[in-house]
Amino acid sequence: MLEDLQRTFSKAFGWIFTVHSTGLRFFSVALLIAVIFLLMGFRLVGGLFLLVACFCAFFFRIPKITATFADDEIACPANGTILSIKTEDDPNSVVIRIFLSVFDVHVQRATISGKIGEIFYHKGLFLFANNPDASSKNERNLIQIYRKDSDRFAHVEQITGAIARRIECWVKPGQEVKTGDLIGLIRFGSQVAVYLPKDAVRVIVKEGQKVEGGNTILALWK
Repeated sequence: MLEDLQRTFSKAFGWIFTVHSTGLRFFSVALLIAVIFLLMGFRLVGGLFLLVACFCAFFFRIPKITATFADDEIACPANGTILSIKTEDDPNSVVIRIFLSVFDVHVQRATISGKIGEIFYHKGLFLFANNPDASSKNERNLIQIYRKDSDRFAHVEQITGAIARRIECWVKPGQEVKTGDLIGLIRFGSQVAVYLPKDAVRVIVKEGQKVEGGNTILALWK
C-alpha cells in the first residue's frame, strides 16, 4: 500500500524535484508574496500568487531523459508541437519548426553529438510564437551544431514569443556536446527551429505531431 502511494506521488509530483535554479528564484519570490498577502488576510490575492508560484515551478521543470540515440538519429531539441517542415530561404536546408506553449518544458537540448559552431543572436520583436512572421522578426538565437569531422549539421534556433522575453544560451563556440545535452532555455511561450541539410536527412516527424526534447527522433541521416 505504501509503495503504491509512493509511486503515485512520484508520477504526479516528481517534476517538483527537476525545477531549474532559474525557476526556483521565480518560485521563491512569488511564494513569499503569497505568504505576505495571506498573513495580511488578503486570501484571494495570496491565492493568486500561490498559483503563480506553482506555475513558475512547473514551467521551469527539466525532466530527466533516459533515451539513447543511434549514430544515424537526430534528436528533437524541445518539447512542443511541430508547426511546419519545409525548405525556407536556403534551398539546401530543411527547417523543422516547433511551437512551445506555456505548458511545455522550455529547455533546449543538443540534436546531435558534435561541436558547437558559431552562435548568432538577433534582436527583434515579440510576436506570438505561432505567428508566421515570428521566425524572421522575433528575437532569436541560432546555435550551430556540427558532427565531429563532418560538415553535416543540425542547428538549433531559439525564438522568443509574445510572452517569452528572455533567451538563455548555455553553450559556447567550440564546446563539445552529446545528443540530449542541455544547451539553453527560453522563458515562456516560444518557438524552436531545427535546420538540417536537405539532401542528407530523412525527416520522420509530421506537422501537428507532439514531440519531446531528448526523446523524440526528428530525422535520420541517409
